[in-house]
Amino acid sequence: MKKTLAVLVLSVQILSAQNMAQKLDKATKDLMDSSGAVSSGLSFYVADENGTFIYEYQGNKGLSTASTQKIFTAGAALETLGKEYTFKTKAGYSGNISSGVLNGDLIITSNGDPTLGSWRYEDYKPESFKKKFIEALKNSGITKISGNLVIDDSYFDHQTIPGGWPWDDLGNYYGAGAWGINWRENQFDININGTEFKGFSYPIDNIKWLNDLKTGGNSDQSLIFTAPYSDVALINGTLPAGKTVTVSGALPNPPLQLGTEAEQWLKESGIEISGKAITSSQLELEGKQVPGAPKNVILTYQSPTLDKIIYWFLRKSVNLYGETLIKTLGKEKKGNSSFKSGVAYLKDFWKSKGINPNMINFADGSGLSPQNYVAAKAEVQALLYAKKQGWFDAYYDGFPVQDNGMKMKSGTMRDTKSFAGYHTAKDGKKYVFSIIINNYQGSGSTELQKILNVLK
Repeated sequence: MKKTLAVLVLSVQILSAQNMAQKLDKATKDLMDSSGAVSSGLSFYVADENGTFIYEYQGNKGLSTASTQKIFTAGAALETLGKEYTFKTKAGYSGNISSGVLNGDLIITSNGDPTLGSWRYEDYKPESFKKKFIEALKNSGITKISGNLVIDDSYFDHQTIPGGWPWDDLGNYYGAGAWGINWRENQFDININGTEFKGFSYPIDNIKWLNDLKTGGNSDQSLIFTAPYSDVALINGTLPAGKTVTVSGALPNPPLQLGTEAEQWLKESGIEISGKAITSSQLELEGKQVPGAPKNVILTYQSPTLDKIIYWFLRKSVNLYGETLIKTLGKEKKGNSSFKSGVAYLKDFWKSKGINPNMINFADGSGLSPQNYVAAKAEVQALLYAKKQGWFDAYYDGFPVQDNGMKMKSGTMRDTKSFAGYHTAKDGKKYVFSIIINNYQGSGSTELQKILNVLK
């Protein structure tokens, strides 16, 4: 009797899976037969929570993913670094202190903390670091500095932007690079009325602007262009007339911005400095000796734990976090902070978990590069692996709930739309899925969600 019942239950499950596959197949082929998809590529893969195959449409096909790429970086970082991992920023000095005078340089260094001065964390905003920095100086007895304020940004290599990122993206907030020292998430805001700048979110004195803005339309169609280490920025495109719009850009030199602000903190606190704020990169360009990490540390400032960073990385798709994690993985596991090294580690990591390396052709850690090519099946395999790990709760918590009520990471880029995540249907069945479309002419988000709604 028990054997008969088991066979009956199994038969019902198989029939249910077949029925679901048929529904998914119809919805998928309806999309691919539409006029907007005449030149599109689609990769779609669905499994149940145990990894049992449900449905695929070219599941092995590698396509540009946009931000669903982040599921790979987040998982590898949580397992490799640990969810309690923290970045550290230190302040210290070279030379010695005599009668309140620092005969040497004041130095701020970091191992790439992407949250330093971030507004996302209540206790880690710019004012928090400023307060602890000044307190540390006063506790050390420093009232005057004979040397420079050196912002040591040498922990990572000099390349701050992954190869393959579109030039149109670099100066916008989501195209911020990853530096040895990051500050305010390397982002600034400008309030603009028509074509006239009305103010910045905080003083930025190290950038000169070329303004090609024009008025027109009803929405923000502007682009900011900044290049790493440059002091010139360009803004063009159109903004609505007679309306103040906030446009967000990427700092071209975050360490220098921190140095400029920290120098002002010193003046406000009555601490004299004979030298100037200067970065280790500037010292290098001037042919001067870089002091390196301070031997005399007066402050160690720790970031939020990695699980909290991963939350925002996935929830708000912060590209800076992904590229910092790639550099950190390369530095800590291969002794090389280059993007090439970090991406190679990321690929090796997922290959070791059983994913075919031909299905994970990574180019960065965030998905902003159109040179990322990943198959939907590989994304599902990564999601299934994550589900079995002790860090899964921190991982899963970061997945946002989309407009259709499904908990999934989205990816959006020109001519690319993707979703990857987990869903529990009304009948209790649990699905793991990934769907990616390239070169669709229309609302890719709407059309892909129509297909995924079948899983409800």
